[in-house]
Amino acid sequence: MFDAERTKNECVEWIRGFFEENGKGCNAIVGISGGKDSSVTAALCAEALGRERVIGVLMPCGEQADIDAAYMLVNHLGIKHYVINVKDAVDGVLNNIPSDLEIQKQTRVNLPARIRMATLYAVSQSSNGRVANTCNLSEDWVGYSTRYGDAAGDFSPLSRLTVTEVKEIGSLLALPKELVDKTPIDGLSGKTDEENLGFTYAELDRYIRTGEIDDAEKKKLIDTKHKNNLFKLQLMPCFEYSADEK
Repeated sequence: MFDAERTKNECVEWIRGFFEENGKGCNAIVGISGGKDSSVTAALCAEALGRERVIGVLMPCGEQADIDAAYMLVNHLGIKHYVINVKDAVDGVLNNIPSDLEIQKQTRVNLPARIRMATLYAVSQSSNGRVANTCNLSEDWVGYSTRYGDAAGDFSPLSRLTVTEVKEIGSLLALPKELVDKTPIDGLSGKTDEENLGFTYAELDRYIRTGEIDDAEKKKLIDTKHKNNLFKLQLMPCFEYSADEK
């Protein structure tokens, strides 16, 4: 039932509208991992704004085994790009944390994502830009993102589209098949997304769109992750001060 062409065209128009209202003449700044989400986001921005207004930022943390995919994407689209290795920044933070504070595994996993987002904003502010969020609905649904890391951004073309739908749009945009079908990995934990999650994106996407799932344990896992991670999709809670006397 998903109309990839209509959705792609509407998303392109939405991106144009966003920039008209929130940065006329600005550039789209996209963190390029070489996966489907950053590839589709960059391609949509190039179609909406013209490739001369899209800047890709490759951010390896030391050596990145699959960085060739990121180079393939920027070369395929013909967009300007920068390579900024974030390892020194990550190590700088970790090496300066007091010795009596135990650094947790999740801290090591999330810190590079947060430094990468700071890097994107540094590039954006230095090049008249707006930062693209590249998260999709499937990841957001179960909290598979880093708050103030890859979950941040100024505009989000894919956050209402499942992984399955993003891949259909990627094929429609004539992106290289190896980018669209690339096994999703976070590049930090050494595992694939699906290994980390405990279910496949196909199972998750079906459940999101139809409410159907065959495995009761996976349903429970998805529901728990969704509930526990809703805070990532909400604005920061604020104390509401009132000057009115009671």
